[in-house]
Amino acid sequence: MVLTDRQRADLHSGIYEYLKHQKSEAFQEAAAAFAKADPVAAASATSSGNSNGVSITPLLEKKWTAIPRLQKKVLELERQAAHNSKIHAHRSTLGLASSGGGTAGGGNATGSGDVGGGGRRMLPRLPASNTLRGHSMGVTCVCVHPVYTMVVSGSEDGTIKIWDHESGEYVRTLKGHTNTVHDVCFTPSGTHMASCSADLSIKLWDFTAQYNCLRTLRGHDHTISAIRFLPLINTENLRSAENFANTSTGLTAAVAQSKQLLSASRDQTVKVWDVETGFCDSTITDHSDWVRCLATQASMPTVTDGGEQPRWASAGNDQVIRVYQQDGNKSVSMATLRGHEHVIEALAFLSEPTGGGGKSFHKINGSTTKTNGSSSVSPRDYLASGSRDRVVRLWSLVDGSCLSVFSAHENWVRAVLIHPSGQYIISAADDKSIRVFDIKAQRCLRSLEHAHDHFITSIDMHPTLPILVSGSVDQTIRCWQLD
Repeated sequence: MVLTDRQRADLHSGIYEYLKHQKSEAFQEAAAAFAKADPVAAASATSSGNSNGVSITPLLEKKWTAIPRLQKKVLELERQAAHNSKIHAHRSTLGLASSGGGTAGGGNATGSGDVGGGGRRMLPRLPASNTLRGHSMGVTCVCVHPVYTMVVSGSEDGTIKIWDHESGEYVRTLKGHTNTVHDVCFTPSGTHMASCSADLSIKLWDFTAQYNCLRTLRGHDHTISAIRFLPLINTENLRSAENFANTSTGLTAAVAQSKQLLSASRDQTVKVWDVETGFCDSTITDHSDWVRCLATQASMPTVTDGGEQPRWASAGNDQVIRVYQQDGNKSVSMATLRGHEHVIEALAFLSEPTGGGGKSFHKINGSTTKTNGSSSVSPRDYLASGSRDRVVRLWSLVDGSCLSVFSAHENWVRAVLIHPSGQYIISAADDKSIRVFDIKAQRCLRSLEHAHDHFITSIDMHPTLPILVSGSVDQTIRCWQLD
C-alpha cells in the first residue's frame, strides 16, 4: 500500500513528535536528524504541539494504542456476528416459506433486505454504550464529527466539550462563550466547527490542530438559537487550500467544503455568513417570531458544474416552516409549510455524508417511497419536523404536502433526524424517550423509554458509522449503538 502525500506527512510529523518526547539524548539526536531530513514535518509537529507547557501524549502513541483496542473490537464484533447468525439462521427458511404458496424457487425470498431476512436496520437500542459526564449544567446540543470518533457537546454552563464516543473518554473543553451554548455544528469536511450562544456571538473553531477559536462573528440582536454550514459537493472551482492565509477567518471554502454559514436567532432573523471573510452576506426576515431551528442539505450529488444550490429550512415560534434554495448570496423561497399547532423545535433533512465521512451504510440514491397513497417521493425530498405539540411530521418538498404525522410522544418533541436509509425518523422529547418511526408502515417501530433521567434536548447520528448520541438536561451525553 502506497501512502498519499498527506498520510506520509502525518506519519513523519508523528515520528518526529514521538522522538522529541523521549528524554534520552540519543532520541534527541535522532529527532534532530529527522528534522534535517524532513523540516516541513518537523515544523508541522512543532506548531501542533502544546504551547502552554502541559505534557500531552504524542499522536503516534495514541494511534499505536488505538490499534489493539480496535482489534479487540473487531474480534468482539465477529463473535457477536457469529452468535447472531446462529440465533437468526431460521429466518431465511421462514422467509422462503412465507414468500408465496409453493414458490420457493421463484420471486424475492428475502423481501426488502433491511426489514426482512434479519438484516441490520441500524437503529438505536438499549442500553447506552457510554454515558459521558462533565458538564455542570444541562446539555443543550450534541454533534458527531463527520470523520473522527468524536462528539461535541454544548451546555448551559457556557462550555463546549469534546469526547471520544467510541471509548467514552473526555478529550478537552473549549471555552470562549459567556452564556449558554445553544448549538454546535461541523463543516462537512470536519476541519472546523461553529458554535452559537445566548451571548449573541458565533465562534469558529479550528479542529485541525489545537482547537483554537479562529474568529468571533457578531450581528444578531438577541439569542442565537441554531447554526448550520451550507454543504457543497464540488469544491474544485473554489480557492485552493494554499490560500489559507488570505482569509480573515483562517479557513477556506475548499477546505471546509462550505462557503456559507447560517444562523437563526430570537431577533426573528436568519443570517447568511461568508465563511472566508466572516461578513454577513444577507439577512432573511420572513419569520414573525423567534427562529429556533435550521436544517441544511447539499445539492444533488450529480451536480458537478459548480452551479450548486443547496437547500435549507428554518422554523420557530411562528409555527411556520420556510424552505429556501441558496443561489449564491440569494435565498430563494421554495415552500412554506404549515400544520404544527405549537412552537417548532427541530428540523431535519435526510442524514447523508457530504464531506470526508465516506459512503452511507444504505444506498438511497434513486430510491423512492410512497406514503399515504401519494406519488413517489425520494428520501432527499423529505423534511422532518418536531414540535411542542408533541407531534413529528414528515413533509414532501416536491409539493409541500404533509406525508405523515406521528404522535407517539407524550411531551414536547425537541429533536428529530431522518435515518440515512430514508426509511425511519428518529426523535427525542421531553418525555425522556427516543423513538423510531417507520415511514412506510406509519407506526412507532421502537421506543427507548427513560433514555435519560431528564428532558432530552438533542440527538445526532453519524451518516456512516453505527452511532447515535443524545444530550439531556440531566447534564449527560449518551452514546447508543445501532443494530
